[in-house]
Amino acid sequence: MDKIYKTLLFDGKISLAILETTEIVNQAIKYHKLTPLTAAALGRTMTASLFMASNLKNEGDKLSVTISGDGKGGQIIVSVDSKLRVRGYIDNPTANLPLNELGKLDVRGCVGKGRMTIVRNMGLKEPYSGSCEIVSGEIAEDFAYYYTISEQEPTAMALGVLVDGEGKCIGAGGIVMQALPGCDDETAIEAQKIIMKYGDISTHIKNRGANGIKNEDFKGLYFTERDAKYECICSQDYIDSMIISLGKEEIYDILNEQGEILVECQYCDKKYRYLEKDVKVLLGENDG
Repeated sequence: MDKIYKTLLFDGKISLAILETTEIVNQAIKYHKLTPLTAAALGRTMTASLFMASNLKNEGDKLSVTISGDGKGGQIIVSVDSKLRVRGYIDNPTANLPLNELGKLDVRGCVGKGRMTIVRNMGLKEPYSGSCEIVSGEIAEDFAYYYTISEQEPTAMALGVLVDGEGKCIGAGGIVMQALPGCDDETAIEAQKIIMKYGDISTHIKNRGANGIKNEDFKGLYFTERDAKYECICSQDYIDSMIISLGKEEIYDILNEQGEILVECQYCDKKYRYLEKDVKVLLGENDG
């Protein structure tokens, strides 16, 4: 099971989160047939979104992250709830690009330029929405920029996804540090020095896991611990209600044109097929 560990540093002036999301990325690879490049882009986004969702307060709270860039991968959408159940997809899961000038996956080219939007639904009359431009395309810098500009929470973040030659994720996760009220510049600089040691965070996760990082690098600190997993919330009942919401006229228009109604979940690729006989049952109709 993937994990999120949290603690405080520097006498409560800095919050620290360590995330391991290897299983989550592998589930996304399985569902969407991701390339190493798109696994890195989507995996980093899911990791950062999980950190963001770990701060939701109420059981029914949830958030969605949309990265709308002009890169090869197209749009990335991730949804997470307060139970840390995450799901996501990327428009072009088979996108591929040559390695960048550093010999690494060109996530920047996969994402491109554009905007990132975060919507939080916390049971209020209207959801809270915030957005910012994509400043890097590397994902970590973009989330850090969002936090600093939109939330006024100075943030440093390292994210990574490591995929082996067989297309399996062997290390994914992140480290996040945020300055809390009362944090002075000197402490913020010291925190920045710490997070710079984790530039290759996916290798750290592969070799030690988030638990190993916690125990070896931050000995003696008390951490909270939470599980996280990839889980799609689609179900027959949910899709039934969605079909019914179209209205009888539109439902039969689709049936007459296509011979069936086919709904494919974008998060888990599960298919729901409705023939005319299924629609009649759904709408409570009968032939007699």
